[in-house]
Amino acid sequence: MSIHKQVKKVTTHTLHEMKQAGEKISMLTGYDFSMAKIIDAAGVDVILVGDSASNVMAGHETTLPITLDQMIYHASSVVRAVDRALVVVDMPFGSYQGNSKEALSSAIRIMKESGSHAVKMEGGQEILESIKRILTAGIPVMGHLGLTPQSIYKFGTYVVRAKEEEEASRLLEDAKALEEAGCFAIVVEKIPSKLAEKVAKQVKIPIIGIGAGNGVDGQVLVVHDMLGINNEFSPRFLRKYNNLYDQMLHSFQRYITDVRSGDFPNSTEQY
Repeated sequence: MSIHKQVKKVTTHTLHEMKQAGEKISMLTGYDFSMAKIIDAAGVDVILVGDSASNVMAGHETTLPITLDQMIYHASSVVRAVDRALVVVDMPFGSYQGNSKEALSSAIRIMKESGSHAVKMEGGQEILESIKRILTAGIPVMGHLGLTPQSIYKFGTYVVRAKEEEEASRLLEDAKALEEAGCFAIVVEKIPSKLAEKVAKQVKIPIIGIGAGNGVDGQVLVVHDMLGINNEFSPRFLRKYNNLYDQMLHSFQRYITDVRSGDFPNSTEQY
């Protein structure tokens, strides 16, 4: 029997075992109780409480505005829904960069107040001090390389990263540094598939891709994107498994029509 079917509760160790056995890891974002309950029931391995909540839940243009308190709120909602999946929480912009003491206190708050299982941090060697300090507290850390949305103003664009040899070499060095520091997995976002595959082969920890091809150890998508709730976002890497925008729009329109016509509620729908 495959590893992911055997486990009642996914842990960081489970993900390592899955990589060693050549089993792909499934990961989706989740931000609220109701949605997380369905995602967990479906059997996903990891639920990422992403700072993408800043975009899909709050309507901000970037991930930068979301606060630590708001991330803890979303994470707490998800944790209450989950029985099986590993819950990983994004540390928001400003909660760890450049100050390892603040990074540790931010991570401790996330773990204590939300009950989640791990944190995720964007960046390579420039945040190693913060990563190491968080790991000393026994808090598991997932890394994030490639396109790092919290640095969008530095990049100036959401284009594919690490296409040039210099940046590709640096990304590989960063991945090895994150592994050596003690990260249990790394997300690689919007990088060439050959580079992503090379990274996955050269490190022992799981590499989870988004827009990084099929040569990695697992995949992650934003749940609102893959369900087609967000109909304005259609990058090449996104496979839409539904078109909930149109379905929900139609349901709301039918409800409004039925209320206006007096058809709802009917005689069987009242006391």
